Amino acid sequence: MNIAPNRRALITGASTGIGRATALAFAQAGFDVALVSRSLDKLQILADEISAIAPVKAQSFPIDLGVIEQVREQVEGILETFGPVDVLVNNAGMGYTGALNQMPLADWCQVIDLNVTSVFQCIQAVLPGMRERSSGMIINVASIAARQAFPEWGAYGISKAAVVALSKAISVEEREHGIRVVTILPGAVNTPLWDTDTVQADFDRSGMLTPDLVANAILQTALLPPGAVVEELTIMPSGGAL
Repeated sequence: MNIAPNRRALITGASTGIGRATALAFAQAGFDVALVSRSLDKLQILADEISAIAPVKAQSFPIDLGVIEQVREQVEGILETFGPVDVLVNNAGMGYTGALNQMPLADWCQVIDLNVTSVFQCIQAVLPGMRERSSGMIINVASIAARQAFPEWGAYGISKAAVVALSKAISVEEREHGIRVVTILPGAVNTPLWDTDTVQADFDRSGMLTPDLVANAILQTALLPPGAVVEELTIMPSGGAL
């Protein structure tokens, strides 16, 4: 494995699932990691686990990214405390199932705020520092649902398609400043998303991707030399879409 000493990454949704696996993978590769999610207890457990396996700094930052008007300021505060980051991994998000014709407006706003607008605000927070250093990578975790519509998953798919479009727009605006943008589009991943109150789905989770597989792909894109970028990466279970 390539090692990235003295590099820093900020990972959202770090307490569980893909985010947790990504934090562990980045730490083992030599990144200092800023861990962001709502649960301080889970973040502290993760930070302790990282400290036990890797000689890097792992710092917890409990933030509710759903409180959208506070996100940019809070992430800017993290950068002041933790230091400038080389990589931002926008992984936090929520699942949602339900027919679009019956979806309450409040639920729609919640999905868009967390899955799209919080990503936008995190990006705005890190861009000034990345521009100043003329380098940086932004990795946005979308979903195969951005490309393929699934019944009852309309709002989720729309939000992830917006993340893909946001990634493309940021990429063309920032590449002259040395900033690279990657979009990861996983198929179904066996994470706690399936256990949340907003998701009602009964799939065979044994056929899904594991968080570790997705995390390894995220890490490999981050370790590419500055002269290259994987703009989009789709990762599917070998059995196809569930």
